[in-house]
Amino acid sequence: MTETTYSVEGMTCGHCASSVREEVSELAGVRQVDVDVETGRVTVTSDSPLAGDAVAAAVTEAGYRLVA
Repeated sequence: MTETTYSVEGMTCGHCASSVREEVSELAGVRQVDVDVETGRVTVTSDSPLAGDAVAAAVTEAGYRLVA
């Protein structure tokens, strides 16, 4: 298992968190997604490391931006 934390810009509420969680959860191998709106942190637990561009695309699809 791999746990990676990302920074996401633009999340302000529970609906934001839900949107990001839903999109990132659809990536292959993802087991759990924890979102902290206050800090903008998204922690992803997956079977193996995820491709950064795949995570960025999922976050963009949810309407937010992954911060490098």
